[in-house]
Amino acid sequence: MIFLFNTICFLSGGDCFLRETLYLDYFEITFNIILILALVVLNGFFVASEFSIVKMRPSRVDTLLKEGNKSAVYARTVTEHLDAYLSVTQLGITLASLGLGWIGEPAVAKMLAPVFHFFQVPVQLEHTLAFIVGFSLITALHIVLGELVPKSLSIQKTEVVVLFVSRPLILFNKLMYPAVWTLNHIANWTLRRMGIQAASEAEEAHNEEEIRILMKESYKYGYIDRSELTYLDNVFDFSDRSAGEIMVPRTDMVCLYLDDSFDDCVETALNERMTRYPICDGDKDHIIGFLHIKDLLRSLKDGKKSDLRTLARDVLEVPVFMPISKLLRQLQKERKQLAVLIDEYGGTAGMVTIEDILEELVGDIQDEFDEERPEVEEKTDKIYSVDGKMLLEDVNDLFELELEDQQCDTIGGWVYTQLNTQPEAGQMVKLPKAEIYVEEVENLRITRLKIKLLSELDDVSQDMLDEQLNKD
Repeated sequence: MIFLFNTICFLSGGDCFLRETLYLDYFEITFNIILILALVVLNGFFVASEFSIVKMRPSRVDTLLKEGNKSAVYARTVTEHLDAYLSVTQLGITLASLGLGWIGEPAVAKMLAPVFHFFQVPVQLEHTLAFIVGFSLITALHIVLGELVPKSLSIQKTEVVVLFVSRPLILFNKLMYPAVWTLNHIANWTLRRMGIQAASEAEEAHNEEEIRILMKESYKYGYIDRSELTYLDNVFDFSDRSAGEIMVPRTDMVCLYLDDSFDDCVETALNERMTRYPICDGDKDHIIGFLHIKDLLRSLKDGKKSDLRTLARDVLEVPVFMPISKLLRQLQKERKQLAVLIDEYGGTAGMVTIEDILEELVGDIQDEFDEERPEVEEKTDKIYSVDGKMLLEDVNDLFELELEDQQCDTIGGWVYTQLNTQPEAGQMVKLPKAEIYVEEVENLRITRLKIKLLSELDDVSQDMLDEQLNKD
């Protein structure tokens, strides 16, 4: 810049002010430029260090150590003492930024002085213009090269950056340890006086809601596919669900009765095509065991029409509110495939099989004998038909609704309580985001509903809904 205006001065026949300034301040200006660039680089170094050590996974550092990477030894020291080294980077960023502000703006202003003189800028405006231009240039340099570029680099090349910065960080920590220790203790003392517990920046634990958000973000950016997102989501739902939410309700249970003839039992088994049947003594509140189809076939093969009581196997009875995770462990422990659920009054509420539990993790498991209607069907754009037994939680996830009811678990039950009258096809419940219509009713039970969406779903929910439709 000085060379340019010195040339202009010579060509214009002006005085020798610029030449004198050049010779007098050349080394000072050069030194200031080098110092400014050094402070920007130093600031960028600490910014890159801060972002990279936070983003670096300790498991990856362990892998690098096993591979014999020597720099990983220093990286491990840094990641194992994350709080301390984050304080080091903050101190480095602060010192570099203060130094840049202290030296940068006056240095730039001084370099601009001969330029303003050449253009005959009034003396009254020189300082103001020099401050504005100097502040703008230093700020732009600081933000672009000292913040944004190193931040992006550390996020994109985390491993490379961590391995590069770890050793210098350790050295800087040793040099500045007294200052870092003192400042940390002052900060912690101040927080305690305010009644606030100092947080650990190295904390890696996330609650369930945070993990769900991370999962959706990972899916959004392509790190996991749609099926993986569904499975992970099901795992979290699994621990929160009770047996009553997934049971085959009492009214849908196919049972055999002690007073049924052997031929009637065979006929039922042929028609229903299931493997296990509860055996009842009089009614469904008195279940004495269950019949395995193999026992029936063996008796048929031997030509014996055995009494059902002799063929009955022990059945597991559990409370209807038992968590399905606990029920699964109990079924595994007792090597059983079926459990009868007992309500608070001692009656039979329904039953649950191993398959019902596994379906909560992997989705519906259909065999060659299943003739069930899909849980969700697409009628037209934004109009869907859903099974009345679909859980409220699943409906909320798929259609971005916020349905809640402590008295019922299913969408059919929820609509029934909202109507507060005998349900009939065509009745409707109005919501801010959807309209829900009764589609089919069987013995006062809503078996099928139609959901008409009034707004677009977000990308994640739409993809999950598409997967549900394709699966069904």
